Amino acid sequence: MPVGSARLDFITRLIGLSLLLPLPQGRAGDLPASPPAIIRHELHAAIDPDQHRLTVIDRMVVQVGAISPPLDFTLAKSLRPDSVVQVTRVGNEERLDPVSLASSEGEAGSNVQTVRLSLPDRQQGNQQGEITLEWRYRGTIDDQPREPRHLRFVTPSETSGHIGPEGVYLSSETGWYPDLAGSLASYNVTVELPNGWTTVSQGRGGTKQDCPQPRSNEACRQAQQWESGVTEALTLVANRFSVKTRDWKGASGQVVHLATYLFPDDAALADEYLHATEQYLDAYVPLLGAFPFEQFAVVENFFASGLGMPSFTLLGSGSIKRHYTQPYALGHEIVHSWIGNAVWNCPESGNWVEGLTTYLTNYYWHELIHDDRQAREQRRLMLQGYSLYVAPQSDYPIAAFQQKSDEKDNAIGYQKSAMVFHQLRMEIGDAAFWRGVRQLIAEYSGRHADWQDLERVFTMVSGQELRWFFAQWIERPGAPAISISEAVASPDPDRPGAYRLRVGFTREGGAFRFIVPLAVTMKGSTTSVAVALAAGQHDAGLTVPAEPLNLSIDPEFMSLQRLKREHLAPVLNLFVTDRRKAVLPLFPDSATPFKELVARIEAQDAQAPAERKTDILSADTSALPPSGSVLIVATSDYHTQVQSLIAQACGSLAQVGPEGFRLAGTSYDGRRMAALWSCHRPDAPGSVVTVVYAIDPMAAAKAARLLFFYGWQSAVVFDNGTVTKRDMWQEFQAMKEVRLDEQR
Repeated sequence: MPVGSARLDFITRLIGLSLLLPLPQGRAGDLPASPPAIIRHELHAAIDPDQHRLTVIDRMVVQVGAISPPLDFTLAKSLRPDSVVQVTRVGNEERLDPVSLASSEGEAGSNVQTVRLSLPDRQQGNQQGEITLEWRYRGTIDDQPREPRHLRFVTPSETSGHIGPEGVYLSSETGWYPDLAGSLASYNVTVELPNGWTTVSQGRGGTKQDCPQPRSNEACRQAQQWESGVTEALTLVANRFSVKTRDWKGASGQVVHLATYLFPDDAALADEYLHATEQYLDAYVPLLGAFPFEQFAVVENFFASGLGMPSFTLLGSGSIKRHYTQPYALGHEIVHSWIGNAVWNCPESGNWVEGLTTYLTNYYWHELIHDDRQAREQRRLMLQGYSLYVAPQSDYPIAAFQQKSDEKDNAIGYQKSAMVFHQLRMEIGDAAFWRGVRQLIAEYSGRHADWQDLERVFTMVSGQELRWFFAQWIERPGAPAISISEAVASPDPDRPGAYRLRVGFTREGGAFRFIVPLAVTMKGSTTSVAVALAAGQHDAGLTVPAEPLNLSIDPEFMSLQRLKREHLAPVLNLFVTDRRKAVLPLFPDSATPFKELVARIEAQDAQAPAERKTDILSADTSALPPSGSVLIVATSDYHTQVQSLIAQACGSLAQVGPEGFRLAGTSYDGRRMAALWSCHRPDAPGSVVTVVYAIDPMAAAKAARLLFFYGWQSAVVFDNGTVTKRDMWQEFQAMKEVRLDEQR
């Protein structure tokens, strides 16, 4: 059904005055004449959520050369251009010259079309090389968000863009405005929506215009305006929001306007999100420099998302309700304001943005607040994620990472990359590292930066040659795997009471130059020593102040290494990543949540090769398979069988009974209780026994549905579906006893 002329009339009235004003001035010299690029958009959009409709007038300034080739714009396939004209000012008047256009479908599988414009040669009087085009187009945007049913990692809903009664989401991937490849443009946006709706976009604005006098058959509609500086792309969202604002003022005097745009049912959470935002600004502005934008908003989305845009973050409603204020959540999106939204990534040469942002938020926040235990836990998680999800034969260089599509990408582009920044900090020292981060942001704000730019900046601020570092950690796949082959000590003849210690290493995974922290247990004390190993070095000598008893490698997880599965803490993700695994269902037919869980696991593996499929064992199984990991999904009806099956692996860590269970010395009884826990299999190194256990299966319904969300804990206890306890059972430390050489 075509859009009525009333909508076009309305936005024509909105821009009526602007047609009499001077055209926006471009930035001559800021962009090269070739290739052509858009430098300014003046967008006037009318949105009809009930009909999924969008009607737009876009007056754009384009930088072109003296002889302009045809211009290939992208635009959503569902949008139809009504006209494109070239606007030329002659004295105080404008001349509108129609421009010929032709559309093609674009690439297969893409939601955008290519619209080719053929322009006349540039007029000699326009020395700046700029032309003004006015587009008028309309259509529908209705790609319903889809929720992937991944068992093994959490992903946002998938949509290229949507306009509907439940909300509006328009991003650059939507193709809702005409674009030229490589353009960096500024945007002035006026949006007309039904009364009661509120828009959010980038930059400053949000000012509502008075509702124009409606026609007799037209509901009252209102308009809002947003103004953005030069940026890579523009995102616009809209909904029926409850809005709350406050101003944050930094020690330097900078003021940032903060806001929350939440659904009315969640409006009570506004102060929590505003307060958390203030805390992150208090912490990161002194570290990274002035906040890059005048505003920052937390915006609730009608589908699952966790997106950071210049001046706002878009979080799914489920995340908002779960108090998504943690450093890995809200903090991560706020730091993207500097890294990713002020300094832009060059995707064609690798994505460094996610690794550095992960390091600064998921990890470094805990250092900032002096939470050493959680800082260690984050380092462990990063190394464990890389070691579990990236097999050596499927590894690829960090430089090849562009975006996350599965857990392997996440482990390389986020977790391993974050640990590389930790290695860089250890290599050049704290002072140089933080100077480099600040220099990177200051020098490249409003520009693209790639790994080569990072190498140049950190080389300059540190005064060290770092080509080897970036070649080794960024341009090569893999990581070292190291163990102690021998440790021999002898009294130091020059220092009474001290000992000279010679350590031999077994190295796998390639020749890497890196720092190996050693924990040395001596009679009466423990010390830590950092050993710098060259690429081909297999032994090292050091002196310790007392007789050494044993050694362990990096118990604090400071160094980037590939860890052995049997040395990791027992967690569900060891089951997930095992090449051989089986599920043992031990529950009655009435246990619907558990039946659905097993069915989902079977469906997930339907396309897997035969050697990687998950075996479904018979309920009368009396012994575990001789190899591989096993997931036991059970109710207390089978407590005797479960206890027999887990006895060897779990020992005193876990026991089950008809009315409850006991984990790590604590008992949990009652029909409301359920638990998930994992234990290493001593008879199958690197594999685990994982148990999902409930007295009443309905108490485990939520746990069963979100089971693989809890993949990084050794034990999780649920009370009627709510997590009441998380536990991490100690990982195995590979200790090496020191042999004394009395003859030396």
